[in-house]
Amino acid sequence: MRPSGAGGQLAREDFTIERVRAYQAVAAQFGDGQVMSEDAREASRQLILRTLSQGEDLWIFGYGSLMWNPAIHVAESRTAHLTGYSRRFAMRLVFGRAMPDRPGLMMCLVPGGSCQGIAHRVAAGSVESETRILWMREMLSGAYTPTWVDLDFGADRGRGVTFVINQAHPRYLPGLDPVEKAARIATAEGPLGSNRDYLFRTAEALAANGLKDPYIDDMMARVHAQLASTGQARE
Repeated sequence: MRPSGAGGQLAREDFTIERVRAYQAVAAQFGDGQVMSEDAREASRQLILRTLSQGEDLWIFGYGSLMWNPAIHVAESRTAHLTGYSRRFAMRLVFGRAMPDRPGLMMCLVPGGSCQGIAHRVAAGSVESETRILWMREMLSGAYTPTWVDLDFGADRGRGVTFVINQAHPRYLPGLDPVEKAARIATAEGPLGSNRDYLFRTAEALAANGLKDPYIDDMMARVHAQLASTGQARE
């Protein structure tokens, strides 16, 4: 699957059943863990939506690319604070922004700590169409567990859905040290772009919204040092 948007960004048009099936075939070919069936993916979506009241808007909490490339129709976006989870590069990646011979890492939410990000409000009338797209994007392999969480918007609070790591999934790599993580992020590239660009865009989205994450700052410093040591410059 190649993104139809500019600059390596995904668009709504990238998520159709036919394209998702092709993407899953590539994932299976690369041995990137289990692939979630369409029935299991839909059951996961319905499990979340059954606690959403009819006519209720849905907030989606983004902590990685969902912050800067949601690829769904949103009515509003707000900064939000989530307690109980932290963002970490701890998910194996061998396609998209990586390849089997140049593996990378995706971000995920792991239990503990807290996380600042961007929450997107999906209007009630769009929940059905937009969550179908969102689940095709986030739940291809089942590496995440869609989870209802409490969100602090500063002036008020609300609840929303986010995607937490499935700790039983084979793509979960909790034991990598920061040096190995930085090396992977600095060098991995694939059809959707580079792994380091994924990190850079995340850092830029946080900064643009007045948010900070010491973990991202540390990974940025490590990746820049890795690039400098190999004579590479930022894209």
